[in-house]
Amino acid sequence: MTKVFIDGSAGTTGLRIRERLASREGLELLTLPEALRKDPGARKDAINSADIVFLCLPDAAAVEAAALAENPAVAVIDTSTAHRTDPAWVYGFPELVGKEAVAASRRIANPGCHASGFIALVAPLVRAGLLDPAASLCCFSLTGYSGGGKSMIADYESPDRSPLLDAPRQYALGQTHKHLKEMVKLCSLARAPAFCPIVADFYSGMEVTVPVFPEQLRGGMAELKEAYKAAYPGPLVRFDEAADEGGFLSAAAFSGFDDMQITVSGNEERILLTARFDNLGKGASGAAIQNMNILLGLPEETGLTLSERSTP
Repeated sequence: MTKVFIDGSAGTTGLRIRERLASREGLELLTLPEALRKDPGARKDAINSADIVFLCLPDAAAVEAAALAENPAVAVIDTSTAHRTDPAWVYGFPELVGKEAVAASRRIANPGCHASGFIALVAPLVRAGLLDPAASLCCFSLTGYSGGGKSMIADYESPDRSPLLDAPRQYALGQTHKHLKEMVKLCSLARAPAFCPIVADFYSGMEVTVPVFPEQLRGGMAELKEAYKAAYPGPLVRFDEAADEGGFLSAAAFSGFDDMQITVSGNEERILLTARFDNLGKGASGAAIQNMNILLGLPEETGLTLSERSTP
């Protein structure tokens, strides 16, 4: 029986992980009484009694919690930003870093939601020599409001909410978004992209787009598609030809699912690279559970929900 402890189980990501694992066989969820949920001693005991620990905490709290893990057998999966560029931690995107690296690690940093889409699009092209790592890139990313956690969910679902929430809202206007560091590192870029995240009035789903031009590439659309096909055979990330949605691509198409779709559209003069997934799925709790499955030697999609697009 694998013992699992979720530190921060009251937050959006922690709740989703707990809900997903509650009915799984072979797992024992360790819990603390409400009165001890923030007690350092009780948390330390729970962390070191577990086989796998999920940290679903703010960055500073995640650093403190990780330091409590003194049992060398405990595997820690941190869903915060705190360790994503720390060389002592494996970046938990197995499609890029390799399942073997995840399986061999006791410290795994779960990727950020926006960053997952950007990295999935850019890293394979840089590695294949198709995209210049010194290229000046831009990225816009549409997300459902659940990505903002409990406070943003409450704002959007309030009957007295501001009318400004009725339209999409761009944020991180100062170009200092916390995901930029991992986007640069994992893609081996010389500079950060101009990043434009946008939150809109839908609960979950994400659509990340990176536009590129011929002068940034060593190859055309056909070569890009082949690179994605080689990098992502599935089941959780795969390349598809552009979806038939009447000339549109919905950011909500993968809401409720744990897989990611990569597409290439546009023309040879202006190419659009797009990743669609659920910000709470492959962008958060689904990715964390995928990493846990790999640690346990299980098929990585165990307990996850795949879209019909994943069916061969």
